[in-house]
Order: sequence, then structure tokens, then C-alpha cells
Amino acid sequence: MLNIHFLFISGTEITFIMFVVVLVFGADKIPGIAKGLGKGMRSLKDATNDIKTEIQKSADKNGIDTSLSKEVKEEIKKVREEINDLTGSVKRNL
Repeated sequence: MLNIHFLFISGTEITFIMFVVVLVFGADKIPGIAKGLGKGMRSLKDATNDIKTEIQKSADKNGIDTSLSKEVKEEIKKVREEINDLTGSVKRNL
């Protein structure tokens, strides 16, 4: 059985939302709306990456050590993997 979970919304709720969107906007306008949303999300991602790059450049220029943040990210990744391993075995047993 395939469970689709997106922000705690079930597959049935997503289907209902899509049905309402088709009723409100019409099937012919949905690709344009999706394209606009995609462009907006892409520009937001690009802006975020630009900000990160500028912060990193500024930190490097001013001699600020950012290795601590990298170490913290690595530790968080390790903990996340351990939790996923633990919850994966629990999920398989349910």
C-alpha cells in the first residue's frame, strides 16, 4: 500500500484539493499556474543560495571560522541517520 504524506496531508485530501482547483480554475489554466509556481520557487531558491554565498564570502573575507557550523551539520546528519535507522526498523515491524 502506498502512503503519500505531504505536510501531514493524506492522498485523499490531496485528491480533493486537486479536484477543487480544477473546478475553480479550469483544467486549461492549471499548467500555467503550476509553471508560475515553479518559477517562483526557483527564484526563491536562487535568492537563498545567493544569500548563503554572500554570507560565506563575507565570513571568509573577515576571517570568521565557519568550520564549527559544518561540524554541527555533520553531527546533525549522523543523528538523523541513526534515528532513521531506528524508526525504519520500528516501521517495518508495524
